[in-house]
Amino acid sequence: MARNRVRKGRPLDGWLVIDKPTGMTSTAVVSILKRAFNAQKVGHGGTLDPLATGLLPIAMGAATKTVPYIMDGTKRYHFTLKLGEARDSDDADGNVTATSDVRPTDEQLRQAAADLTGDIMQVPPVFSALKVAGERAYDMARDGRPPELPPRPARIDRFVLIDRPDADHAVFEVESGKGVYMRSLARDVALACGTVGHIAVLRRLRVGPFTEADAISLDKITESAEEGPASPELLLPVSTALADIPAVALMPDEAALIRHGQALGLMDFVDRIPETGPDDVVRMMDGEVVLGLGRLEEGWLKPVRLL
Repeated sequence: MARNRVRKGRPLDGWLVIDKPTGMTSTAVVSILKRAFNAQKVGHGGTLDPLATGLLPIAMGAATKTVPYIMDGTKRYHFTLKLGEARDSDDADGNVTATSDVRPTDEQLRQAAADLTGDIMQVPPVFSALKVAGERAYDMARDGRPPELPPRPARIDRFVLIDRPDADHAVFEVESGKGVYMRSLARDVALACGTVGHIAVLRRLRVGPFTEADAISLDKITESAEEGPASPELLLPVSTALADIPAVALMPDEAALIRHGQALGLMDFVDRIPETGPDDVVRMMDGEVVLGLGRLEEGWLKPVRLL
C-alpha cells in the first residue's frame, strides 16, 4: 500500500527577496534558505547568473504557485559592457574568444541600444540552461560542443546608456520581459557597433512588484539562523507577488462561488471589471483577501489559480 510522502521541515508560506551576492548560483541560494528556515518547499522566481548580483525572489510554500506571475513581470537591470573582448560565456567568467581595437562613440552605443529595443529576436548564450536534444546547452559548451541555438522572441521595453566611465566600458539600464538574456544584449550591442564585448558587471534591480527596498542580504538570514530556524516574520505575504495584476472586487456570495472553483457571469459585475487584454489574468479579491487569479473570457470570470 502506497504511503503519502511526508515533507521535512516547516510549512511556511510567503516571499523573501534576497540581494544575491556574486559568485553564487540561484540554486545554491535556495538550498541555503531551505536549511536556514527549515522550510518544506522553497523555489526561486527567476534565475540569476553566478556573476550577477541583485534581486532573487524566493518563494516558500503556497508562494510557489505564484512564481510564473513573478517571472512574467517586468525586470530592471544595470550592466557594464566591457568593450574589445568577446568571451564564450558572454560574461567575465568565460574565456576570451576574440578581441577588437574598435571603441564606439556614445552616440553609436545609444543608437545600437535603440535598435535593440522593442520586440526583437535574440540568440541565447551557449552557456545557458536551454535544452538541446535533451542536453543542457551549458553542458555541451563545457564539453567543447557549443550548440547552435536558434533566435528566440524577446521584448525589451527600455535599453539606455546611463554612464561611460572610459573608452573600454559602458553602463546600460534595461527593462525587459521574461526570458531575455542580458549577456546576449551586451554581446549584440557591441557587435552592432562593429566591435566585440561581454558583461563585466550585472545587477538586477527589480522583478515584477519587488524592488531593492524589499531586499535582504543572505548574510543577515544565515546569521539569524545560527541560533535556530530563521523567523517566518521575515517573509512577505504570498499576495505581494500579485500586486501588479489588476484586481476585481467580489461580493461575499461571488467569492464563495470562486472558492469552490465556479466561474462567474460577467454581467453581474461588469462595472467592476478592470481593463485587460484577451489573455491577461486578474487578481480576485474578497475584501482585503486575495482569493487567487482568474481570467476574463467568453463572458465569464474563470478561476485559474486559487491560493
